[in-house]
Amino acid sequence: MSGWRALLLVLCVGLWSAAGWARTEGSLAPGLVNPGHLEAPKWFKDSFLDIREDIHEAAAEDRRVLLYFYQDGCPYCRKLLNDNFGQREIAAKTRGHFDVIAINIWGDREVIGLGGEETTEKDYAKGLRVMFTPTLLFLDEDGGVVLRINGYYPPHRFEAALDFVAGHHEQAGSFRDYLARHMPEPATGRLHIESGYLQPPYRLADRLASSKRPVLVIFEQRQCRACDELHLDILRRPMSRELLAAFDVAVVDMWSKDRVQTPAGQSLETDAWARQLDIKYSPSLVFFDADGREVFRSEGYLKAFHIQSVLDYVASGAYRTQPEFQRYIDARADALRARGIEVDLMK
Repeated sequence: MSGWRALLLVLCVGLWSAAGWARTEGSLAPGLVNPGHLEAPKWFKDSFLDIREDIHEAAAEDRRVLLYFYQDGCPYCRKLLNDNFGQREIAAKTRGHFDVIAINIWGDREVIGLGGEETTEKDYAKGLRVMFTPTLLFLDEDGGVVLRINGYYPPHRFEAALDFVAGHHEQAGSFRDYLARHMPEPATGRLHIESGYLQPPYRLADRLASSKRPVLVIFEQRQCRACDELHLDILRRPMSRELLAAFDVAVVDMWSKDRVQTPAGQSLETDAWARQLDIKYSPSLVFFDADGREVFRSEGYLKAFHIQSVLDYVASGAYRTQPEFQRYIDARADALRARGIEVDLMK
């Protein structure tokens, strides 16, 4: 394989001269694995691909259209779907402001363009000079391109792009200028496996059999600011550490191919286990009792009070007698206030 072609493959470039790469795993650059068919989130719009109608329907609801050009076998499309939309805050922001329409750059479905012309997905993509996957086109209410992203943006930069277009900030200046003023800090890019936690490789069923202690499994991913906040702030607070001491803690990468022995005794790749448990967002905290049964979970972004309440709910055994977690939270807040402890839901 020539050097330039390997480089294009690493960048997941959808150049027409490289059309065959997505079909065959053996043609990928070293170190890349063809993930095959990419399943879009269920909240993507089920469009008839009449782009004029899509724009009209979105505008009627004060939303905008986001065209997502992809191809199966694209590792950076997979990162967009997993790393970005795998974070509840980003998924919620996208769902709240955009109708996302997926277009396969090799697809044969009929597309009706802005001028009423009938074409196919692949010819529509070619006409728009889509040469990278993913390519994202954010459209305004007249079908104009507010922002075009050729390739993959990591979560913090992608979220800034969502804010720019959703807030109609193009009227005040360029995305480059907006990004310089508003882009948040990137995630650390690492898993936070503390020295006091269980260490991989994980054999959770064996651990439960020997310790008889409940296990907390934290499913997360490396590019996740909410995961960073959880470990670098919330779980380091004294009350959190006290509650956390009741559990054996395992931190796992929800997209990893590393094998793990589950609390039920199965040997699975971690991403397969996450799919089996229907883990959708990071971080997700899943609690297993001493018999290996899942007893509770929390998914998505929570502040310290709610994380501590989740830990206390399971550690105290309250989940056995109070099935309504919200009632438990209210009672716990009242008890803390009675002891003179400030309760702030957003700290």
